[in-house]
Amino acid sequence: METVEMNSVSLKRPRSEDDVANADEIKRQKILEKSKAGNDSGQSIEPVTEQPEDTKSEIIPNEESEEQEEEELEDSDEDGDPESFADMMKHGLTESDVGITKFVSSHKGFSGILKERYSDFVVHEIGKDGRVSHLDDFSVPVDDEDPSEETFTVLSDEDKQRLEELQLFKNKETSVAIEVIEDTKEKRTIIHQAVKSLFPGLETKTEDRDGKKYIIAYHAAGKKALANPRKHSWPKSRGSYCHFVLYKENKDTMDAINVLSKFLRVKPNIFSYMGTKDKRAITVQEIAVLRITAQRLAHLNKCLMNFKLGNFSYKNHPLKLGELQGNHFTVVLRNITGTDDQIEQAMHSLREIGFINYYGMQRFGTTAVPTYQIGRAILQNNWNEVMDLILKPRPGAEKGYLVKCREEWAKTKDPAAALKKLPVKRCVEGQLLRGLLKYGMKNIISAFGIIPRNNRLMYIHSYQSYVWNNMVSKRIEEYGLRAVPGDLVLKGATAVHIEEGDVDNYTIHDVVMPLPGFDVIYPKHKIGEAYKEMLVADNLDINNMRHKIRDYSLSGAYRKIIIRPQNVNWEVVAYDDPKIPLFTTDLDKLEGKPLPVLPTDGKFRALKMEFSLPPSTYATMAIREVLKMDTSIKNQTQLNTTWLR
Repeated sequence: METVEMNSVSLKRPRSEDDVANADEIKRQKILEKSKAGNDSGQSIEPVTEQPEDTKSEIIPNEESEEQEEEELEDSDEDGDPESFADMMKHGLTESDVGITKFVSSHKGFSGILKERYSDFVVHEIGKDGRVSHLDDFSVPVDDEDPSEETFTVLSDEDKQRLEELQLFKNKETSVAIEVIEDTKEKRTIIHQAVKSLFPGLETKTEDRDGKKYIIAYHAAGKKALANPRKHSWPKSRGSYCHFVLYKENKDTMDAINVLSKFLRVKPNIFSYMGTKDKRAITVQEIAVLRITAQRLAHLNKCLMNFKLGNFSYKNHPLKLGELQGNHFTVVLRNITGTDDQIEQAMHSLREIGFINYYGMQRFGTTAVPTYQIGRAILQNNWNEVMDLILKPRPGAEKGYLVKCREEWAKTKDPAAALKKLPVKRCVEGQLLRGLLKYGMKNIISAFGIIPRNNRLMYIHSYQSYVWNNMVSKRIEEYGLRAVPGDLVLKGATAVHIEEGDVDNYTIHDVVMPLPGFDVIYPKHKIGEAYKEMLVADNLDINNMRHKIRDYSLSGAYRKIIIRPQNVNWEVVAYDDPKIPLFTTDLDKLEGKPLPVLPTDGKFRALKMEFSLPPSTYATMAIREVLKMDTSIKNQTQLNTTWLR
């Protein structure tokens, strides 16, 4: 899935439509000339994975103190005034840099503001059964086995602190003693339940000390107990997994799970989900957690901001990445300039024809060193270049501490010295520097291997995506929006070529194109040769995509070139106040908040649009087709020097 990891941008048109068209045509010609010349522009290409966008990251548990410190640094290190930010973004990528050059619709484009407020972008997950996830029920399943509500209040804050330190092995104590002030069997039972339910991995017993009763908490099974919640305390009749709907605002899925695990005092790896959702949006998705009660989860609603948990149920299975059918998007584009006729044409085209299934800009990074360049160097087995591309100084918008780290690296080539300039150690640069410190400068492969696997693969997948985008643009330039002999279509999971006699049986919506790899076939027309030429220009052999390091061998995959969204609806509304919401969320409905009364003739107009997309497709590319605008941060910040946050 893809919720756009992008701050709000004003998509304005400073030039006439004809000017833009002419400029675009000149740019396309330059790109085609470069392509014909074998892409000797020196630009390198980075791959992007053909896995669902939802599966793009993994949980990496961090130590709390380091995580908190790094979050504070990241939050506090804001960029300067809008004009300086726009100036820095001149070094970023535009759509044409990554092969995004074509549109399928014929309407004139118009401008609007995307994500002026994160609540203007709402994502509801669609499960494998086709059901759209909604938060509409806070009730907890009735279960006689659940502890009483008093379980959550019987322990003092000091007791909880001591128990957490014991549970997480943060001190040398082997046990914690809790005095029973009002000694009754019922009170002791509640304390036993509280410790065992709130601090998985701890056991309890009652002891007499100097005539007083104490509950003694201790580790039952060593450090493994924390990751594997107590089996014998879970009722056999209840499913082992509590499934719930997570509603979150302005927080990505991985951050949300780390917060939940911290409050529940469990490891993040007991959570499972079907896809990750990005930060700058309101998102609703299903989560499953191993042997944590709905009652305990519901209690978090009282103490967490920007999260709500509900729709609880117990099941016997976790969730698996990629099991979802897709996502349903509700998007508001504010301050639009298009006429009613333009908007109708644009939205009808989106519903009837669709949009080119490009990989969006967020696949390629936002700095002057795009991820596809690093991916190309990995595939070329050029490890010195991989190291240099990740660590060298680069122009553009970056955190101040990263700039200092890169300067130190350029000056000294000393991993230890560069690492000292980097307070945030979990970034890719910090991980690579730690690897170089551990394995030495002559073993870059092992040093690079310290970076989490998903992050490493992101680079080569970025290269695949770069190639795919460019080839699809060439395919549409050459043959338009019709199926032609030599194109590829899927029969089941197998790709076959369209033969001359069968061409009338297929439309452009059936056509797929390959991400390069050792287990795919290529079109039998000019575009098949174009794939080979592009890889030859990058010193790669399309017939040998296996790498000596197995992780970096590319098998390839197929991807539809045109996506037609489902459940497309739209409405133009007028408004005066840019801060008011223009639709109600699940949480608004649960809390009984009415939708603000909107004027019939407001100062501004907004386009409210809804549509459903399959996994691994980009909502930004659908919005791009409607607006006919470059969605890159570089382009938007230069068109609009006010960077709206």
